[in-house]
Order: sequence, then structure tokens, then C-alpha cells
Amino acid sequence: MTAETSVVMEQENTIATLSAAQRLRLAFIEFRVWFYGEVARKQVQERFEVATAAGTRDLMLYKQLAPHNVSYEQKQYRYLPTFHPLFQHDPDKVLAALTTGTTAADTGTSGETISHAAPKRLNQPDLNTLATVTRAIHKGKVLGLTYLSMKKGPSPRVIVPHSLVDSGLRWHIRAFDRTKGHFRDLVLTRMEDVHTLADCSPPSPQEQISADTQWNRMFTLTLIPHPSRPHPEVIAKDFGMQDGQLKVSLRGAVAGYVMRQWQVDCSPNASMRGHEVRLRLADPTELRDAGSAPLAPGYVS
Repeated sequence: MTAETSVVMEQENTIATLSAAQRLRLAFIEFRVWFYGEVARKQVQERFEVATAAGTRDLMLYKQLAPHNVSYEQKQYRYLPTFHPLFQHDPDKVLAALTTGTTAADTGTSGETISHAAPKRLNQPDLNTLATVTRAIHKGKVLGLTYLSMKKGPSPRVIVPHSLVDSGLRWHIRAFDRTKGHFRDLVLTRMEDVHTLADCSPPSPQEQISADTQWNRMFTLTLIPHPSRPHPEVIAKDFGMQDGQLKVSLRGAVAGYVMRQWQVDCSPNASMRGHEVRLRLADPTELRDAGSAPLAPGYVS
């Protein structure tokens, strides 16, 4: 038995003796450190409504179990490059936690559930890559990486990330791309060798989320049952339409993805056909100034 294996077994044995509630708190601590780069006692207290002493004990125990994962600086426990997770973290749960604030770790402490089927995405992101990106977003850092393009293959990029984007089929990173000179979306699973650049200029105001016009501009789109489909009242019922219409408010950078996900016919004359085409954009010109409009099915600029 190697020394590393012995340490892992000792960690697992210690964790197994803890209560389900304490395992959940330790997993939360790990999640915060890995994906935000830091965790403070107050965050543990507020998340789980525990006393100061209990929060302190949990943080000290986590550091004892995983001394290579965290350092203690300025009243916070901070991420170390030698980090290796103690708990299993499901990518779908991690992404849900990052975007909704739920608890991410799969610690075997979930409550009673109803029988269901929720297929996982076929393309799961690498969690170390995701964590490097989310720490950069949280701390306002610049990243270097290799990006795999379907057209040009691998190429170096320098980016300033500011948001996660769920396209419905895969996750993207919204970022200012210094290599290209503008804001763009990068597919998370196509990013390799992602690392923080400490020796470059910090993000300028023009590279931050407040300067991303397409991210900040909202578009209100009106969706209606597709005229080629029989029984439009069924489609209206499916989508909770009022007076045969569904109004959605979407970011300019995201609108095209949503139209594509739901196969909304955005052509000028509702010319799309097929069983999967159930919705039409009532007025395709509503997408006119959205940067993601070319992604919308049938859209003509």
C-alpha cells in the first residue's frame, strides 16, 4: 500500500464516521474552495444555520482532512494549486449550484425523491477546467488557454470570463477574448490547459460584464403556435400561452440559443416544417439586433 493510498483510506474512514449533516457541510466547504477559490466561516454559518463554534470546527476539520487543498489567510480558507477533492461532485449538480445557489456535492444525504428519469448531458465538462473558470469569474482574473475550434483546430486564447451560459445542449463561457478583440462565447468542453495569467494586465473596464452590450441588452420575443401544426390550442396549452402568445425576455447573447433549443421557426414566412417545429417567432425582426440571431432556426438577416 502506497502512502497516498493510505492517506485516502484514512480520509474516507474519517468521513464515514461523520453525521450526514456534517458531511454535507464539509462538501459545501470543498465546493466553495474549489469553484470560488475561498470560503469563510460566516458562509458556512449562514448556509446551514449553525453556531460560530460549529462552523469553525467544520473548517478546521476540512483543513485537517485535506491540508493540501486549503490555506488559511486573512480569516478565509483559500484554494491551493495542490487541491484534490475529497467528495464526489456531479457536473450537472455543480453547474446547477453555481447558477442557482443550491448545494452541489453528492454526499448521499439527499432526501426522499419521486421516481423519475432525468438523462444526463452527453457532454460533461471537466470540473477542474470549470473550477478554474469560475474562480476567475469570481475574482476578476485573466485566463490563458488552448481553444479547440471546429474550423481552425487548436489555438491559444487569452480571455476575461464573466458568465456561464447554458445553451440547452452544452455550457459556454461568456468572455472578452483578447485574442479576437471582442466578447464571444466559448464552448466549455473545448477549452484545454486553462490557467490563470498572473503576469498580464488586469481586466480593463471595456473587458468587463458592464461593457458587454449583447449580454446586457434584453429582447422581448413573442412566440406563437406554428401555423403548419394542427390543434394550435394544444401547443398553447403546452407552453402556458396567454391569448395564443408566449412572451419571453432574453439576453441578446442568448436569444439565438433558446430559439435553436426549442426549434422556433424564425424564418420570414414560417417556412420550416417537421414534427419538432411547434413554435414560430411572430415577428422575426424582433431578433434583428441580437448578436446570437444567426443561431436561430430559419433566421434571415
